[in-house]
Amino acid sequence: MNVFKREMRANRKALIIWSIGVILMIASSMGKYAGLSASGQSINDLLAEMPQSLKAVMGMGTFDLTMAIGYFGVLFIYLAMMATIHSAMLGANIISKEERDKTAEFLFSKPISRNRIISSKLLASFVNILILNLVTFVSSILMVQKYSKGEAVLGDITRLILGMFILQLIFLFIGTVIAAVCKHPKTAPTLAAGILLITFMLSIGIDLNNRLEKLKYLTPFKYFDAKNLISSQGFEPVYMILSVLLIAVLLSATYVFYKHRDLNV
Repeated sequence: MNVFKREMRANRKALIIWSIGVILMIASSMGKYAGLSASGQSINDLLAEMPQSLKAVMGMGTFDLTMAIGYFGVLFIYLAMMATIHSAMLGANIISKEERDKTAEFLFSKPISRNRIISSKLLASFVNILILNLVTFVSSILMVQKYSKGEAVLGDITRLILGMFILQLIFLFIGTVIAAVCKHPKTAPTLAAGILLITFMLSIGIDLNNRLEKLKYLTPFKYFDAKNLISSQGFEPVYMILSVLLIAVLLSATYVFYKHRDLNV
């Protein structure tokens, strides 16, 4: 029984829907940029008068919205949210669905180890998020370059999408760990989405209040802040190390907890 192919088929429709959603979001957003670009510097003048709290909530930061890459930097936080929601839900569902759908007895009665089943499911999840990431990357390059007016945007977009991919991995494995630990499979996606929302709101709270700056290590969304990735600062080593450690721990925990749990069949 090829678990990998089974999971790829099962998640094919959802992947297509998410991919279309990402493409439409990028196309519509950059289309709005084309309409606003005629306003020139007046856009930044208008933003300067906006409250800092509103700019933080909308993810505007210190971007120059008269430039295509600056506008894309604002869009990035919403793309990252879409991608991480997809990843967290995928991770939680792909592990818990056998118990939820009462197919665990059928699957685990086959001559295949539990570790191999988990590995196949994780590989299918990885391919799914990689495809969504590549769709986002290609769409972003095509649309941003269309309106960039000669700006060099390839390097900035590459860093942003790479950062988004690492975020996808983190929340994918957060979802798988929750599903591996949770005794009630139907609640796993809800818990994964809840953790994602809390960490996202914390990242906004840090932007609103400098006194919360020390909490930035608790939210992966601050590891790959668009304004840092677009600037010369790029990837910060401490966040890259934290991301690798977090992914390794979560991946290991998924195997350990699922291997030793009693399945509801």
